[in-house]
Amino acid sequence: MAYDGLCMFEFGVATELFGLDRPELDVDWYEFTTVAADSGPIRATGGISLDVTTGLDKIEKAGTIVLPGWRDPNEAPPAELTDALLAAHANGARLMSICSGVFVLAATGLLSGAAATTHWRYAEQLAERHPEIDVRPDILYVDNGSVLTSAGSAAGIDLGLHLIRRDYGSAVANEVARRLVVPAHRDGGQAQFIQRPVTHHDDHSISTTLDWALERLDEPLTVSDLAAHAHMSERSFARRFGDATGTTPHRWLTRNRVDRARHLLETTSLSIALVAERSGLGSTANLRTHFERELQTTPSQYRQRFSLSR
Repeated sequence: MAYDGLCMFEFGVATELFGLDRPELDVDWYEFTTVAADSGPIRATGGISLDVTTGLDKIEKAGTIVLPGWRDPNEAPPAELTDALLAAHANGARLMSICSGVFVLAATGLLSGAAATTHWRYAEQLAERHPEIDVRPDILYVDNGSVLTSAGSAAGIDLGLHLIRRDYGSAVANEVARRLVVPAHRDGGQAQFIQRPVTHHDDHSISTTLDWALERLDEPLTVSDLAAHAHMSERSFARRFGDATGTTPHRWLTRNRVDRARHLLETTSLSIALVAERSGLGSTANLRTHFERELQTTPSQYRQRFSLSR
């Protein structure tokens, strides 16, 4: 769907995921069409205009409709658009929103009583304007079957890959992800929780220690070890670590060890015991406990679904 004020990144995400030819895949791929919700040239971000000649009547028999970010959450979508979406949904179409595109879905009433997500900056506004929706601001996407929502712009990639996985299986979704040069799955199963990224921090001592720890996740690191490397007392280190990362040292270590385990399960044929050892989680039982807590799945199930060697 294209409308005036179109976000080109999100439009590009949909096009890249569903609109490119996939000769390397032995599947009957999607038929992709861009539909205009507004008359005249579509003005998009970056000073770009699109000449879209296909109108809303085209979506009547659509299988999936992707709604990029809406131009203004305070502006109600036109009735012509919401009516067309409701008719298409009644005919079996799946409706998928990216970022603020959720406000278009909300206007149809199809999210009433359902969970949904959007970019964190819009979550409070969505909840206030639509109290009938269970807004989940801390997850990447929500799949309600025929109505799906994703968080900020890049989360549209996660949801799109999820939808491809639903339609064609993990092997195809992984191949598309590989071509996009993105992770096939950011957090496993349905537990698509956004984790606070730890990259560069103003606190040089903390940043240096994080880099040091990431190279030694397979070692039995403790908070004392981290504090000693940063030349701080444990108490001072914990306080400054929390200020820099928004989490605790123990929680940070666990999350990064789980991420290391996920990477090993996806890219190697190492035994579960060796994955536990090399990720720093120690035992198979400990690995399983953290996977179930973090990702709501088991290491074996995760490998079965997302191994790139399949």
